[in-house]
Amino acid sequence: MSIVSKRVLVTGGAGFLGSHLCDRLHEAGHDVLCVDNYYTGRRSNVAHLLDSDRFEIMRHDVTWPLYVEVDEIYNLACPASPVHYQHDPVQTTKTSVHGAINMLGLAKRCKAKIFQASTSEVYGDPDVHPQPEEYWGNVNPIGIRSCYDEGKRCAETLFFDYHRQHDLQIKVARIFNTYGPRMHPADGRVVSNFIVQALKGEPITIYGEGQQTRSFCYCDDLVEGFIRLMDTGDDVTGPINLGNPGEFTMIELAENIIDLTGTSSRLTHLPMPADDPKQRQPNIDKAREVLGWEPKVKLRDGLQKTIAYFDQLLKEID
Repeated sequence: MSIVSKRVLVTGGAGFLGSHLCDRLHEAGHDVLCVDNYYTGRRSNVAHLLDSDRFEIMRHDVTWPLYVEVDEIYNLACPASPVHYQHDPVQTTKTSVHGAINMLGLAKRCKAKIFQASTSEVYGDPDVHPQPEEYWGNVNPIGIRSCYDEGKRCAETLFFDYHRQHDLQIKVARIFNTYGPRMHPADGRVVSNFIVQALKGEPITIYGEGQQTRSFCYCDDLVEGFIRLMDTGDDVTGPINLGNPGEFTMIELAENIIDLTGTSSRLTHLPMPADDPKQRQPNIDKAREVLGWEPKVKLRDGLQKTIAYFDQLLKEID
């Protein structure tokens, strides 16, 4: 059975997840238009695709309208790590809100199906655990993380209003912590932080007592979830949680990385950042039922691949 080739736009396509999605779409035979303003994305993430006549890259900021012809849109444009989204919080909110408006307008004009990369951060510091899609969240609207959390919540609102008002085909995924090769080495996220510190033999920084939990999903598993959600029928809009229900404390993650790297690094404790969620674990019953999807890559296997990537990257930098 041959796959019908589509012209697919990926915003944030030179970023960590966007570049892996571009790979999968290109491998499937689609024409891929990668759009990125390179705030956190890097051209090197998609350099291996540049010679293909089915891949095109464009420097563009989604806070400005974009006039192209496409069949599908994956909207991944937005810095996703606290270090980057708190650097310019006003721009972060603009990227989520204006970016959503511009991409929804494009989808409306092109009659394209559109996917929104939302986030588990819409649940805030949850008082329901694990978090199902029906949970409305516990979010601080005026804190230092609000530019990202509330920006993504507003983007979801816009997607569902466009769906109701304009009958637009929408797909909304709520992404839980994801890791893998091509993460930015200075993004401040816990997996990249711990790995870089371990490889350099530096102290591994644990915030608080290290008992706060996260659920870590390997990038290949997540991209598979993206594609399965986009390929569902018109009756499936989401939001659907995509993440790994395996829950680990920060101490457990650090111990795994210390073991896999063989580092001499020791743990050091720092105060907890403001509004940092104490628990994060997805309920993925809906993804299993609707998409037939669940993560396959075990944490240690994914960490080994990610460590190998950062080891090579650090050698190139040196």
